[in-house]
Amino acid sequence: MDTNLSGQSSSGTTQPESSCHDACCTGVPAHGAANNPDRAALIRRAFMLEYTTVGWMLVEAAVAIWAGVHAASVSLLAFGIDSVIELASAGILIWRLTVELRRGQAFAESAERVASRIAGGLLFALAAYVVIAAGWKLRTQTGATFSWPGLVVTLLAMPVMYVLARQKITVADALGSRAMRADAMESVTCGWLSLMVVVGLVAQGLTGAWWVDSVTSLGIVWFLVKEGREAWRGEDCCCD
Repeated sequence: MDTNLSGQSSSGTTQPESSCHDACCTGVPAHGAANNPDRAALIRRAFMLEYTTVGWMLVEAAVAIWAGVHAASVSLLAFGIDSVIELASAGILIWRLTVELRRGQAFAESAERVASRIAGGLLFALAAYVVIAAGWKLRTQTGATFSWPGLVVTLLAMPVMYVLARQKITVADALGSRAMRADAMESVTCGWLSLMVVVGLVAQGLTGAWWVDSVTSLGIVWFLVKEGREAWRGEDCCCD
């Protein structure tokens, strides 16, 4: 049944306010995803994006963490940890989509809220790690060494994250999903972080300055906190 913004159907019948709110915030039609081919197709596309994310992040996390440990690089380690967070976030989204497919209209908004808050909490955790690790290295005046594997994986991450983020945002808006949009923002964050790491690695290779790695790793903190707050509060909900 089609509804307008005032909560009335095309036949003039007023719908309960709670029903309109649920449809907006969860994006689930009254008859559920199972009986809605368009929504079911969107959910299948979302699954594909999340499984693609898992595959790439397994490679990205392994290479970045290995390179970060060997180069003593905060930015590379942060990049690797962000990849692990992306893995966890993808797992959360796979769970969220599975719940909707199984429960249809009975899909609880609380599941969406929990998933969104977990994604926000993961972003906060990464921001805290970057601040602590970079601050320690600045205080002790210790730098990092240049890493070719780190440079290669971060260069590749930029186009991969750009494509994934754009597609996730499109699907999240169509589904009305805060959790998936938060996951898309983590992909955006990963893309920006990869750019910061590339800039830092190139600058360090050219100048040899000990502080470059720590300073560049701090450049992403504001973005992490901003997106973490939005995910935690659910500010990306279509009800806004």
